[in-house]
Amino acid sequence: MKKTELLSPAGNYEKLEMALAYGADAVYLGGKNFSMRSAADNFSPEEMRKAVDLAHTLGKQAFITVNIIARNKDIEEIIEEMRFINKINADAMIISDIGLINLAKKHAPGTRIHVSTQANILNKETARFFADLGVDRLILARELRLKEIKEIRSALPGNVEIEVFVHGSMCISYSGRCLLSNYMANRDGNRGECAQPCRWNYSLVEEKRPGEYYPIHEDERGSYVFNSKDLCMIEHIPELIGAGIDSFKIEGRMKSVFYAAMTTRSYRKAIDAYYSDNGGQVYNTQWLADLSKTSHRNYTTAFFFDDRPENAQIYNTNTYIRTHSFVGKVLQYDAETGLARIMQRNPLFDGEEVEVIQPKLEDFTQKVKNMTGTGGGQVLSTPHAQMIYYMKMKMPVEINAILMKKKSEES
Repeated sequence: MKKTELLSPAGNYEKLEMALAYGADAVYLGGKNFSMRSAADNFSPEEMRKAVDLAHTLGKQAFITVNIIARNKDIEEIIEEMRFINKINADAMIISDIGLINLAKKHAPGTRIHVSTQANILNKETARFFADLGVDRLILARELRLKEIKEIRSALPGNVEIEVFVHGSMCISYSGRCLLSNYMANRDGNRGECAQPCRWNYSLVEEKRPGEYYPIHEDERGSYVFNSKDLCMIEHIPELIGAGIDSFKIEGRMKSVFYAAMTTRSYRKAIDAYYSDNGGQVYNTQWLADLSKTSHRNYTTAFFFDDRPENAQIYNTNTYIRTHSFVGKVLQYDAETGLARIMQRNPLFDGEEVEVIQPKLEDFTQKVKNMTGTGGGQVLSTPHAQMIYYMKMKMPVEINAILMKKKSEES
């Protein structure tokens, strides 16, 4: 049985490293110019080369996005980008524009083509159309039911893979093809510059009463009528694998290093548990508990089981749920002394309790005490961004292990 791929987001090089360390089979990333996530840090050409090399060294894959909806002025630069992607041996290009698929075949013949979710593949005829173009993978629209995904899978030749989003933010428009951001903020969502106006709060104005605003929902701050919950399919891995999906994709190139690690690890465990149980209905509530420690909106299964899900929207707020803080990342560990070299990511104070999350070794909790700075003196807190400090660990830790603490009620 071919194992379903786990594909994780890499908004910058550090996120890429963490996604690979925590179990991704492949990562997707974008360059500076032609990615649908222009607000992410993204990758310079040299960083792209380095990212592909690292993935290949670890036996993993790296896919590069060229998935904006292109204009005439973009074409020559996109051709150069495609040639470069081909040269550095990236495993695939993610493309939404039909014309760019032809360009990729001509200028990057050694690179596989994945059709982006921006192409809005919602039915088997559209899927067959792209398959006939000779592409290697279809990233299906997020509006499909599981039943429809199965039908598309059965309509395709076996050499054409399908990829489906299983976790992360949802879009109010069909898989991101939206003009709202361009209209309201002069930032084109179809060119990677979405301002996410679907997360803003809205009120109703009657035509003959300008300046009088009425809440659409009874909330004095307005109504978030377009605001979707986050997708989370961690409880349904057996059904998804049974549908013949080749790759599970986690959304979130603009999200944190902490998010990249924690989401990847939870889905890695769920996928591995399925195959180790020979397709059994294994589910561990800890997977969802770990996912919920990242910044997120309330979760939904979106359209997978219902094409008109009544509980998929959040009408009273656009804020995230944040229960834990990422306070440190382990850079080195001395097994003889038990001393870890840690980079600060948020303030930590002597006497607090931290949870240590690891790529492979056992997780544990411990009280913070006897932290020391780079000069050897004791420190009682870590207030400075990315400061380096040392702490003795009660159990062995790995490089890239995460230290997190529970937020207080006041924070």
